[in-house]
Amino acid sequence: MVARRRRRAARDGEDAVPSPPGYSALPVKFSEQQRASHYLYLRQHRVREGAQSTWPQKRTLFVLNVPPYCTEECLMRLLSPCGTIRSVELQRKPELAENRKENKSKYFHPKPVPGFQVAYVVFQKPGGVAAALTLKGPLLISTESHPVKSGIHKWISDYADSVPDPEALRVEVDTFMEAYDQKIAEEENRAKEEEGVPDEEGWVKVTRRGRRPVLPRTEAASLRVMEKEKRKRARKELLNFYAWQHRETKMEHLAQLRKKFEEDKQRIELMRAQRKFRPY
Repeated sequence: MVARRRRRAARDGEDAVPSPPGYSALPVKFSEQQRASHYLYLRQHRVREGAQSTWPQKRTLFVLNVPPYCTEECLMRLLSPCGTIRSVELQRKPELAENRKENKSKYFHPKPVPGFQVAYVVFQKPGGVAAALTLKGPLLISTESHPVKSGIHKWISDYADSVPDPEALRVEVDTFMEAYDQKIAEEENRAKEEEGVPDEEGWVKVTRRGRRPVLPRTEAASLRVMEKEKRKRARKELLNFYAWQHRETKMEHLAQLRKKFEEDKQRIELMRAQRKFRPY
């Protein structure tokens, strides 16, 4: 009887998956060979009164605990039976506003370490969110028709993606330099326009454009300047920085002077005794 109750309790515990309040648990598996399930926690995206969000609240599904191997395409494929999906956005942490993706370079910006993420899934109709909350699993992330690379195959793919294309890299560098040169030219033109023009209070802006170019130093001249600066810093060093150190130094100096004075007095007395007149 006790064993039967324990099996029944274990069975009930498997059916009732603990989830955060207000969330629905959706079991997913990486493949058919995986026995244990991973759980995604879903709820309708809502914000507090007075807070602004660019995500449509009635058509946005908020997903927690998204594993690193689950991409945006995987989420779109898993939730597509619920309705037409307009966009899927993965983020490292929840945000009220849409994450404006900057045009970051894939060559000069380090790739972040993958980890568990959150997702915002925007459906075309509000019914897609309600259908997603009633989904039953487990759903498969990697299938024969849509395989997800793992293990050595993923390492090989990541290494191949890390090797830049020389032509694409050259185009990106040229584009960046053109934008940089244009920005510098605009700043110089703006400085020329502002130079010499008094503001409301009568002040005139002075820029560095009118200064004479400085000739480059030779190696010998640089060494002389460095030696001069070194001697200058050595002279400015304060041996007695603190007040108590200064007092102790003065007291030691006075003690040495007194000691020397007594020694000089004894020496003078000895010399006088030796110079006494002795007729016999």
